[in-house]
Amino acid sequence: RAARDAVHFASLVDRWWQNLRRVAGWDVQYFATVEPQKRAAPHLHAALRGSIPHEVIRLVTAATYHQVWWPNHDERVYVDQLPVWDFNAKAFIDPDTRRALVTWEDAEVEEPAHVAKFGRQVHSKGILGGSEEAGRHIGYLTKYLTKSIGEVVEQDTERQRRHADRLADELAVTPCSDRCANWLLYGVQPRGANSRMSPGRCKGRAHRRATLGLPGRRVLVSRKWSGKTLADHKADRKRFVLQALKAVGIEKPEKDPARLVWHKVRPGDPNVPPRAHLLMHAIAQRVTWKAEYDRALLAAGPPDLSATAA
Repeated sequence: RAARDAVHFASLVDRWWQNLRRVAGWDVQYFATVEPQKRAAPHLHAALRGSIPHEVIRLVTAATYHQVWWPNHDERVYVDQLPVWDFNAKAFIDPDTRRALVTWEDAEVEEPAHVAKFGRQVHSKGILGGSEEAGRHIGYLTKYLTKSIGEVVEQDTERQRRHADRLADELAVTPCSDRCANWLLYGVQPRGANSRMSPGRCKGRAHRRATLGLPGRRVLVSRKWSGKTLADHKADRKRFVLQALKAVGIEKPEKDPARLVWHKVRPGDPNVPPRAHLLMHAIAQRVTWKAEYDRALLAAGPPDLSATAA
């Protein structure tokens, strides 16, 4: 499980960003780094732009998982005798039966071969931009720009070294992708199989002793970095809702702010309604907005609930 969690950690992190963006309602922008813990398990540090409740981050983390729909690879089919390449069939064959191995596309997949999840440790903290604390955290994240995974995967004790050896041995025979040569050990022909492949000898980064399965991307930067502020995102969401309402015939005319004059309310002002009336009016207004938006969504058709959409 530790080996497979490390191999699929990058995909799990990508799924987490997708889920967080769906919940937040905008393309959350981030700068993140991957750091191994003492037990060599991957650990993510990220700086997010914007304000997201801590409870939301914890709930999204707890609800995020990544299913690996690969052929089963719990037990090796070939240990002593390995599959060989047949130049006539242009495929790997069994050394005894001389039959071609099952291809990746034809391999049976009835359930996920692995399900990756985050651990229980989730810590989030709000930081103001431009503060001394912000500078300290930025320095902590950016120091990894000049470091590789191999520089920080250290084993100081004999117990850690034995654990790293066991993990490296497991990673040596764990498939890292659908094109990994390790699939030949499990009787499956990987995608793009060719004569240059050697069963159990994939050159991918996940199998290196120096990285112990940790992802090759050390520093992760949002591909959707837009430079927008929270006010910009709020304006985008408002524009989207107005367009959705207009599509079903609900017009929301924009008020001209130049015609309004704002004054601070003074205590005891007789023109100000009671606070209870203001709260009830605000609730009724939002209930109306919600009903109108639900009507627009129903008119637009069923929502896209795909878990793989970016």
